[in-house]
Amino acid sequence: MKYVSRLRAKYEKEAVPALQEQFQYSNPMEVPKLVKICLNQGVGQATQDKKLVDVAIEEMSQIAGQRAVITKAKKSVSNFKLREGMPIGVRVTLRSTRMWEFMDRLISVSLPRVRDFRGINDKSFDGRGNYSMGVTEHIIFPEIDLDKVTKITGMDVTFVTTAKTDNEAYALLKQLGLPFKSKNVQQQ
Repeated sequence: MKYVSRLRAKYEKEAVPALQEQFQYSNPMEVPKLVKICLNQGVGQATQDKKLVDVAIEEMSQIAGQRAVITKAKKSVSNFKLREGMPIGVRVTLRSTRMWEFMDRLISVSLPRVRDFRGINDKSFDGRGNYSMGVTEHIIFPEIDLDKVTKITGMDVTFVTTAKTDNEAYALLKQLGLPFKSKNVQQQ
């Protein structure tokens, strides 16, 4: 029997019928899907200390469960002592099983570990059905060993969906269990 993650099973059994009823889709293939999750971390001090990029790669790889890649500067900026081609961050794109597993860990383990957590902001939709959120401390993820952390950094998490509007994306992510503060998404 093929392994199906807990969150994917929830999507197929609960979210698809609920979204189909809510938005009056005639075909289940019209229901929005989660395509990928992109994790991005900028390492601004990498211009002074090259080892910070290696540390960021290791930590991001532990969090995501797959190897992170280096992002390089596209332009030179003399005020920041930045030259074209210098490493300035790391990123990971998660799809299929790793994506579902990461989202499950984010919702059930990591977000509850955030200090004074009241829910995530619901105003970060891009107008095309994608949602981005910032994580200020990467130590909320249980994969990170606190004894080995030298510097607490943040990261961006982007959920890419097939939804055509922000409303559909909000409903999809709400069905999957993302804890939003309140419903303020514009009706379109």
